[in-house]
Amino acid sequence: MPVAPAGTALAGGADGPRALRPLLDTVLDALTTGAQERSGPLPPGGPATVARTVRDACLPLLPEEGTGPHTALRTLVHTLTAGAADPADPHCAAHLHCPPLALAAAADLAASALNPSMDSWDQAPAASELETLTARALAALVYPEATAPDALVTTGGTESNQLAVLLAREAACEDTRPPHPTSPLRIVCGANAHHSIHRAAWLLGLPEPLTLPTPDGTLDPATVHTCLAELTGRSGPVLLTATAGTTDAGAIDPLPALADLADHHGARLHIDASYGGPLLFSDTHRPTLTGLARAHTVTLDLHKLGWQPVAAGLLAVPGPATLTPLAHQADYLNPDDDTEAGLPDLLGRSLRTTRRPDILKIAVTLKALGRQGLGDLVDRTLAAAQTLADLIDAHPRYELHSRPTLTTVLFRPTGADDTTLATIRRSLLTEGHAVLGRATTPTGLWLKTTLLNPHTQPGDLTTLLKLVEGHTPR
Repeated sequence: MPVAPAGTALAGGADGPRALRPLLDTVLDALTTGAQERSGPLPPGGPATVARTVRDACLPLLPEEGTGPHTALRTLVHTLTAGAADPADPHCAAHLHCPPLALAAAADLAASALNPSMDSWDQAPAASELETLTARALAALVYPEATAPDALVTTGGTESNQLAVLLAREAACEDTRPPHPTSPLRIVCGANAHHSIHRAAWLLGLPEPLTLPTPDGTLDPATVHTCLAELTGRSGPVLLTATAGTTDAGAIDPLPALADLADHHGARLHIDASYGGPLLFSDTHRPTLTGLARAHTVTLDLHKLGWQPVAAGLLAVPGPATLTPLAHQADYLNPDDDTEAGLPDLLGRSLRTTRRPDILKIAVTLKALGRQGLGDLVDRTLAAAQTLADLIDAHPRYELHSRPTLTTVLFRPTGADDTTLATIRRSLLTEGHAVLGRATTPTGLWLKTTLLNPHTQPGDLTTLLKLVEGHTPR
């Protein structure tokens, strides 16, 4: 077979690695020069400046004649890197947007080069088995006493939560017990719940969730008891959703008490542990998630506190029967006779058809670091949040919202009003010096730091506070 030009060579096959190697050198060089040009957590100048830089460097994007692979890679990768918000920078700490491990990113390259499609066994023979083994291993962390726990791989917390609501709805449809076998599923959640719970109800045609107040950041069991008592016996099936790691503050709902209430009132329980789930890797912090195993479904998301490239979500269940409603048949992918002959059926593993083998990077990370290695990263990151809280507590011009539960720390300059806080945040963004988030609580607006870099040092945190102080009116 003749050798294809570099721009049209394929990534797979026996010649794929040879075609990739020089291209990777170009990519790595562009990543280096782009980061050097940016020299901070994000590019300075704000949206208009960044947009102009991208247009000037990249247009035309569909020229009549191409530039060739190395020029295109060098130009676009450099431009994207120079204009990136880099979660590996310790001052990029606004969102649940983690710096991925180099190990996981390398594994992701192999997934892209091989390009299995996880919708039928004959497109992904080894990848389908690897997904099964890895998903079960992670589900066993969530449900250590279950006989055959399982997990679906998703694009993240939003898809996992939607699947959990869908499974709850289907379970309710199968329940023909009186008095309301045909009543729609009612969702009960806290004001601290992720917005995807409400979006899932909307997408699935369910009533708007009953949203309970969470003035202290977590669900109050007494309030939940009152709500469930009013619903039980007259409003049909109920799904109680709890959160183990809220987006705004990293708070964890009282899981054992909520599990007790769900049992008492006959409600189904879903726990969104997108953020807090990786505490299961840590011997020190795992007890914080006591009660997790009592949920019917649990959301995990390893592209948050798991250091995976996007996407790396999962929905864990205590047994395969929970996933039965997802069974689907398409003759060209999982004909009955193929399934009867022993070919694995993958269509019931997702609502998507074509999907990439996101499990590979997760499996490589688990194999390389083990539970203790990942637990160490979790411990170090949570310790950094405590260090930041200590620095804020000791600072005469700062106010700490509360001690962090996970890695989110809320603070503000003492006496600063909401307008001042918003201005400080935008100024740091525009200058490219820091990426901080914002969170609104009953006590007003706060600056939010979400620490996800396990290599963050106390000096990085001290500098971050000095940057905020430098923009605070005296």
